[in-house]
Amino acid sequence: MRTLTVLKIGGNVLDNSELLPEVLKNFSERSGLKILVHGGGKVANRYLQALGINPVMMEGRRVTDAKTLEVVSMVYAGLINKQLVGMLQVFGCNALGLSGADAAVIPASKRSPIPVDYGYVGDVILSDIPGQLIHHWLEDNITPVFSPLSFEKKSGCLLNTNADTIASAVSAAMASFYAVRLVYCFEKKGVLSDPGDENSVIESMTFQEFQQLKQGGVITEGMIPKLENAFTALSKGVSEVWICGPQAFRKENPFSGTLITHGRIP
Repeated sequence: MRTLTVLKIGGNVLDNSELLPEVLKNFSERSGLKILVHGGGKVANRYLQALGINPVMMEGRRVTDAKTLEVVSMVYAGLINKQLVGMLQVFGCNALGLSGADAAVIPASKRSPIPVDYGYVGDVILSDIPGQLIHHWLEDNITPVFSPLSFEKKSGCLLNTNADTIASAVSAAMASFYAVRLVYCFEKKGVLSDPGDENSVIESMTFQEFQQLKQGGVITEGMIPKLENAFTALSKGVSEVWICGPQAFRKENPFSGTLITHGRIP
């Protein structure tokens, strides 16, 4: 099978005016088929605060009320997504910017308010992602760029969805077409055994090791959903998952960082 690389970049990469163009240039020049997924929580927080809206996070996930949804929709699907698409075009990458509603690419159901009410947050319906359509785009040399917004088919409502979840779901949906390599690229060199030591990178991690580190308080906050999505992707047929820093993505192969390995998921 041909290889497809799905790269997810987060707020600390997006916020770095020197680093972001370098990452996008290397992404564009990378051989093979590619998909980009982006977050943008830090940018969204700045706009929310400028409008007098207090951002609320719980266990690394954003609580999204109606006003917050309006702002993040504008920031994610508008400002950030189109800036990235424009930069990729400069680097010769024919990119197509998408929210979950565009071509119905990321259908979701609104999350139940029980046990925690996250508001307008979507849980992706993996079986409804149109993998064949995305496959056609890729084969036509189009690089999809996904923002962290899903949508509810029944109402047409946009829903906020963690970008790590979008990356995991899209990767899983494409696993029947390609050997998918999912790369979570953020500001650290990988998952750290000591959050205070930038060089304490854990080279590989099983699900059981993740559970132990989470219970021990080593892995907290936003790293929890990132790793949960990494293991979910592997369980759904994704070939390879890495969590790494921007420096690792400069190399064709191999990567450096934390390789997420198969382990039993209850």
